[in-house]
Amino acid sequence: MRRMGLHAQHQAIAVMRTDCPACQSEGLTARSHVLVRAGEKSIQAELFQVDTDLLPIGDIGLSQAAWELLDVNEGDEVFVSHPPPLNSLSHIRRRIYGGRFERAGLDAIIKDVVARRYTDVHLAAFLTASAVPPLNLEETIDLTAAMIAVGEKLSWDRRIVIDKHCIGGLAGNRTTPIVVAIAAANGLVMPKTSSRAITSPAGTADTMETLAPVNLDISSMRRVVNKEGGCIVWGGAVQLSPADDIFIRVERDLDIDTEGQLVASGLSKKIAAGSTHVVVDIPVGATAKIRTEEAAESLAARLIAVGQHFGLAVTCLQTDGSQPVGRGIGPALEAHDVLAVLQNSPGAPTDLRDRAAALAGAALEIGGVVSAGGGFTRALTTLESGAAWEKFRRICIAQGGMRAPGVATHVLAVRAERDGVVISIDNRNLSRVAKLAGAPRSAISGVFLKVRLADLVAAGDTLFEIHAAMASELSYTAEFLTTIGPVIQLGE
Repeated sequence: MRRMGLHAQHQAIAVMRTDCPACQSEGLTARSHVLVRAGEKSIQAELFQVDTDLLPIGDIGLSQAAWELLDVNEGDEVFVSHPPPLNSLSHIRRRIYGGRFERAGLDAIIKDVVARRYTDVHLAAFLTASAVPPLNLEETIDLTAAMIAVGEKLSWDRRIVIDKHCIGGLAGNRTTPIVVAIAAANGLVMPKTSSRAITSPAGTADTMETLAPVNLDISSMRRVVNKEGGCIVWGGAVQLSPADDIFIRVERDLDIDTEGQLVASGLSKKIAAGSTHVVVDIPVGATAKIRTEEAAESLAARLIAVGQHFGLAVTCLQTDGSQPVGRGIGPALEAHDVLAVLQNSPGAPTDLRDRAAALAGAALEIGGVVSAGGGFTRALTTLESGAAWEKFRRICIAQGGMRAPGVATHVLAVRAERDGVVISIDNRNLSRVAKLAGAPRSAISGVFLKVRLADLVAAGDTLFEIHAAMASELSYTAEFLTTIGPVIQLGE
């Protein structure tokens, strides 16, 4: 066994010599899938081969991801062979050729995914097969159930346990930390598990990680919730619906997030976390993930129907998706916005505050804290009094300690070329700019907006800033801007 120091994101890669007797006796060739076994642990990896002295004959090297999964030591003896057949692939092939998924087939697929038997090629095939035609209601319910079945499940000694979910597609929409703080400050229980970015420049877990630790295990998560009433942790660390974080990695590479996967992904984690009620934010706009009210209503109906099947009450709110929320796009920049709202800072983004208050208000009404129609006012009062900030600070300390989000070392201002009024902001291309600048891999990178829709600007005014950790990323992102149309349109 040799540690190669090969970083291939999450891919498990094994490296062997072409003239290695093990390869020859097993008939293993480059790009074969191999089973590597060490004691009771085993992994499936993609085989790369070398014909140099990089490895001695009889040695095998592992990528960093494979090394961590197998948990071996340098020089350990391991056994290499062909992996057992992946029978669950037959269910994917069936759907590719016009069939539909059945519960037993989805159970088999998800079990193999969580056992790390699927390579990225297999995962991409499953996600693509799930997209065309879209999963129907029965398939979505079955996928949700299969994803719940392979992970941990939590229960709470409360009649009502609140959760919140956003279907995504809107840059800067970082309401979750604010909603959790308001809900918990009003006595509700809200054990929030969040995802990292899929196709966006930041997920809630990415942003929260700039403020406090999020990689909590279940016992730590339970301790925080029992003490403070709420938490904001990364779902992948607590192993609730663990297949989801595996899918997210490939969805990010493919830049897809289909409706069936979106519903199963979001609701499986809520159900596994022991939630009884969930408020879902559905932003609607021309450059958001959901483009029309009709599409939003269809998605809401699917979310409600799937939730009802599992005894989860789902409340959906259609929100404005015509422009980014707040000013920051990227983990640290969004964290600064969150802190500004919680601390009632001068100039805090009012759109982020009001959206978070609307979502928190719905949770307060569902939870019986206030009567119908009184949630928004109570949520704003909780913010203005400082109770939400104090609760958030206590949650961060309970999760392992509060810290300050960083600031970028390289900033480029993108300026208006003429006088005008802002008539449109392209959510998708602004997110692309933020990702090219380094987000979410670099927490301090992203985009900082200086204007909103209907703002009057003069030639030379800054429309937005690009923040990056390295000058090379800044220049590359600036070059990209010259290849697309303006992401902020000005009218007369």
